[in-house]
Amino acid sequence: MRILVFTEGTVIMRPSAKGLTRKQRVEQSKTKDRSVYDYKNHIPNSNAVEKIANWKKQGAEIFYLTSRTKPEEVEDINHVLRKYKFPDNQNLLFRQQGEEYKDVAESLMPDIIVEDDCESIGGEVEMTYPHIREDLKKKIKVIIVKEFGGIDHLPDNLPVKYPFW
Repeated sequence: MRILVFTEGTVIMRPSAKGLTRKQRVEQSKTKDRSVYDYKNHIPNSNAVEKIANWKKQGAEIFYLTSRTKPEEVEDINHVLRKYKFPDNQNLLFRQQGEEYKDVAESLMPDIIVEDDCESIGGEVEMTYPHIREDLKKKIKVIIVKEFGGIDHLPDNLPVKYPFW
């Protein structure tokens, strides 16, 4: 089973967001707080590492999708995944020139996509799953969480077969 997890806003966040409520984190992101762009120092959102490690232990192959496209920023996100020991941290995907998030997802064809609702940057228009081809959507389960709300509330156990959670 392949799980594609969006990074920024879903499983990692800027360090200045620590201790804030989800709503405050969203507002901070909307105001373009300088720390939003300090990608190398992002931190896990709550217990994201442990949650994903549970899925990995059950046989899932984890892939991450970053919003970053510049090589140095992609490397900053990769640094965060390695630093905090996110499982399968070598599986960081990003958009190449001319690609959209949906192109990356369609190429991978994960069983599950976990992404946030992109509340602070425009909502659905910025998300991955809504833009995937209709014939492929039927093959992918999507789990949309609130931006900066974390994934702690998602089940620890992977589904044995369809239908998913």
